[in-house]
Amino acid sequence: MSIFHGILHLLDPTAPRGRIGVSSEPDKGSTFTVYLPKLPGEKSRDSTDEGGSIPRGHERILFVDDEEDLAAMADEMLTDLGYRITAKCGAKEALVLFKLDPSQFDLVITDQTMPEMTGEELVKEILALRADMPIVMCTGYSPLVGDDTAKAAGIKGFAMKPLTRKEIATTIRKVLDG
Repeated sequence: MSIFHGILHLLDPTAPRGRIGVSSEPDKGSTFTVYLPKLPGEKSRDSTDEGGSIPRGHERILFVDDEEDLAAMADEMLTDLGYRITAKCGAKEALVLFKLDPSQFDLVITDQTMPEMTGEELVKEILALRADMPIVMCTGYSPLVGDDTAKAAGIKGFAMKPLTRKEIATTIRKVLDG
């Protein structure tokens, strides 16, 4: 049990586990994202967040991130919004699945910084197979990929981590609804 999970267990042994995500680049710094479990009895913010309604959907999404915890959290969050999610922990694994049937997904959401194959490289491979595939690029920090660079590469949406529920839901609808 990690120190983080040990502290959560001490606070409430029955609570579901939280998660910590880490993104780091040499000479650039590190970003730590801490996800704490919802407290028992806490009111849900499913329909509103930050003062507005959260758009929902039903489309099929391929979500790609090399961090298992972030992929699992995205799976849960997007499933709660009505989407059918396939989460993969790595670009190469996601590409193999995509190649089997490029029509099985309505949208791809990918991280930029991943080992073996970057999100940008994955995007090129996906667009070579299906040029009309809507893609959202997410990153914690990358001077190589920004909104303008992403659009030039064929990426329809771009978001910085950590994502809020409303931000990712709004970005998804903006990309899918054109």
